[in-house]
Amino acid sequence: MSSLHRIQWIDQQIRAENYPNSTLIAKKFEISKRQAQRDIEYMEMSMHAPLFYVAKKRGYCYEDDTYVLPNVYITEEEQKILKYLAHRYRNHQYESSRSIRRVAHLLEHFSESGDEKVNERLPVFDVLPLTIHNMELLSHAIEECNTVYITYRNREGEKEYYICPLQMTSRYNSDYVIAYCDQQDKQLSFRLDDILHVRVTVIRFERTADMEVEIERGKSPLLQPFVAKLKLQHEVNQETWMGYRIISREGSYIDVEFYDTASFLQHLLISEWEALLSPHWLRNQLSARCHRTLASLDISTTNQDESKS
Repeated sequence: MSSLHRIQWIDQQIRAENYPNSTLIAKKFEISKRQAQRDIEYMEMSMHAPLFYVAKKRGYCYEDDTYVLPNVYITEEEQKILKYLAHRYRNHQYESSRSIRRVAHLLEHFSESGDEKVNERLPVFDVLPLTIHNMELLSHAIEECNTVYITYRNREGEKEYYICPLQMTSRYNSDYVIAYCDQQDKQLSFRLDDILHVRVTVIRFERTADMEVEIERGKSPLLQPFVAKLKLQHEVNQETWMGYRIISREGSYIDVEFYDTASFLQHLLISEWEALLSPHWLRNQLSARCHRTLASLDISTTNQDESKS
């Protein structure tokens, strides 16, 4: 149940002179006393409720009986979107990160449970229904330690995995779930928008030390990079090629690491090189993009000739 439903209940209890407190709220909604106290603080600080603690009654009342709650209503679907956006802003690792994480804190008040304004330009994230749905199911599975079946799509096609989800994270402007995979007996990262189907089972797993996320607290996981083999026009003696780390070189031939395919393809289109030798799937994607661009140019040229005639 959302914090707004709890706040409405608190308001009703106060008006009925039942003097609610954090213990009563926690028991009623099966939440922690700390969460219940945050609801009370939110009413006082953000909703400007004239709360007054009556020690004799061990609960709260209104100092001003004319106070009414602001007429704010958020649907469950909107709460899911806010929860997703809070996750994305909280994991934002680029410019203005500190200010943007304050936005995440504000969004969490609406999706989970002050009004803070941020002057920085906020990043824009795509809100995809399937991604939100997958995040909702996987987040629940992480909290309850339920095993999950997923259908996952990558460059090799579709495959089913039986996983123990451990943590949600974001990196390179994408969402991932870190999970222990039984089939491969190791920890893997799955990109959320490449998960086609999620089925949470009733089978629970025990979170052992071997399954713990192998990253420092608050940092993103080290994802396995892709490697591209290129032939350049000239030999390079640097550790990077236009910002991408070179892991091996032989004359004008280099192997470079990259994580985000779309960004690397864009980089190839504007950089100087002689040949892309591997991987084969990257060559195919680059070829398809070039063909689409050429086709668009042909259409534009035809349209111009027709307009002239």
